Amino acid sequence: MPRDISVLFVCLHNSGRSQMAEAYLRRLGGDDFQVMSAGLEPQPLNPLVREAMLEEGFDLSRVRADSVFDFYREGRLFDYVIAVCDQAAAQRCPTFPGITKRLDWPFTDPALLEGSYLERLEGVRRIRDQIRERIKQWLKETAGESEEQ
Repeated sequence: MPRDISVLFVCLHNSGRSQMAEAYLRRLGGDDFQVMSAGLEPQPLNPLVREAMLEEGFDLSRVRADSVFDFYREGRLFDYVIAVCDQAAAQRCPTFPGITKRLDWPFTDPALLEGSYLERLEGVRRIRDQIRERIKQWLKETAGESEEQ
């Protein structure tokens, strides 16, 4: 039975971590989830993120960054708002109306990686893999929650 859980992933720019999390939950969660992502200060997708996700079969070339504040002003409701940025940025996220569970999953910002192009790409791959594994873990956790209800 589909669960139809609405999820919003939030990060500072909606240019990396939240886009990766959205893509993985869409693929791994299937029709049980309505998934969106947004940023506090939206910016274009990080090219290293686009490249790393393409390696996993995700074409993010047409995604655009959305503002979390636009979603808030529109009165959108989410079952989960998951901040994938650091604690300081996550604190700036508005509190959405309704019964929303707020989760904090801090991941390194790909924009802050240093080194050569290949070193930064390898760093983005690590972040990507961490996000994918966290999504898998959370799906197991939420499956257990729905069985208890």
